[in-house]
Amino acid sequence: MSVSWPASLPQYVLTQGYAETAPKNAIRTEMAAGPAKVRRRTTADVRVIACQLRLTHAQRATLDGFYLTDTASGSLSFAWVHPVTRDSAEMRFVEPPLYGPAAASTHLIASLKLEILP
Repeated sequence: MSVSWPASLPQYVLTQGYAETAPKNAIRTEMAAGPAKVRRRTTADVRVIACQLRLTHAQRATLDGFYLTDTASGSLSFAWVHPVTRDSAEMRFVEPPLYGPAAASTHLIASLKLEILP
């Protein structure tokens, strides 16, 4: 059973900085002659998303605790909503959150790289 995304954090990502990669789920084998052989690797694969959140300093502490403790440094999955479809999704951190300054000095931008599990 996974944990849920904290209610005190933004529930939706910023439009700016959002990117989603479709699963690369094919194995290509080059042949000595003729066209390469291609086959599907699995019936289910992960989608990778890059996204950003605008956070206060208190929300940064919440996100740090969620990442380090609740998801055991990203090794456990969590329930959240898909940024585009708004359907519930099971996700996992690919990398630790990366924090940078926002235009307002009272806020930060957190950059996340997540995978959406099948």
